[in-house]
Amino acid sequence: MTTNRERDMPATIDIHAHVIPADFPVAPTGCGHVWPCMRHHPDDQASVFLGEREFRRVDNRAWSVPRRVADMDGQDVAIQALSPMPELLSYWIDAGPALELTRSVNGAIAAMVAEAPARFAGLGTVPLQDPDLAARELERMKADGFSGVEIGSNILGRSPGDAHFDPFFETAERLGMAVFVHALHPTMTNRIVGPKLLAAFIGFPVDTGLAAASCITGGTLKKIPKLRLGFSHGGGMLASILPRLQRGWTIAPELQAAFAAPTDTARGMFYDNIVFDPATLRHLIAAFGETQVFAASDYPFVAGQSHPGRPFEALDLPPATLELLKSGNARRFLGLA
Repeated sequence: MTTNRERDMPATIDIHAHVIPADFPVAPTGCGHVWPCMRHHPDDQASVFLGEREFRRVDNRAWSVPRRVADMDGQDVAIQALSPMPELLSYWIDAGPALELTRSVNGAIAAMVAEAPARFAGLGTVPLQDPDLAARELERMKADGFSGVEIGSNILGRSPGDAHFDPFFETAERLGMAVFVHALHPTMTNRIVGPKLLAAFIGFPVDTGLAAASCITGGTLKKIPKLRLGFSHGGGMLASILPRLQRGWTIAPELQAAFAAPTDTARGMFYDNIVFDPATLRHLIAAFGETQVFAASDYPFVAGQSHPGRPFEALDLPPATLELLKSGNARRFLGLA
């Protein structure tokens, strides 16, 4: 039930919400061991398999527009930006078959957007293991109405700030498409002590922070200044290491020659609010600016947060600032009118 207080609040735009299609194409020859498929169960449940390995059990919130819209209505979410479950980015598949998979996933996202165009924006996927092919695919996605694309925090171990990916980012800038960076296959999990599940809770924010830092030290925004680049999970560890990185840049001419001021560059990128702590969220807003943070849920997964605008509401901010954080910044990131 919506309260009077909620009706007075600006509705939320959720930048970080995932899709898993109800079905996938048949695996091409040689890709069966890593190709995704769905095995459906009663009661709107399904298991996502990668080859013969069960990866995750989900329900129809992952693909059902009516179910998703009902949840959005209950959580004061006006618009969701739909992106693939990160495992579907599939950089470990050869580029040709990966292109077939990404087009299938993008087709499922486009169909959901078409079913409820006032409620969804599309953040699709590209085969970034081949940056030139990925750049060409952005042209198709733009024509299909996508607002942007989701990419991984590393691409087969390579950071997105590597100049290898500049042609892809240049195309995204030219087309006015947003790029949302999501944690994927953290590269330091061999150093995590404890159960394998900890990779999602320790490795994700570390790898996301490394990705964001690489886009600073690699000069991505210095070279491509109009690129709209956003990061999941609050940018991971970036806010914590930024003062030290800025200090190094201030005292080391070698760093000044290599890239622009880290703090200024960081305040030109975007970050979601999935940090689970009011003090940390205040720190993100202070570090990156009230114009650079937006709401996110990680829907429909349990590691995320429901009512993604509420963490901002709990901070007792001025109405204009609250509107930016709940929806205005997301509109600017997605290029929405």
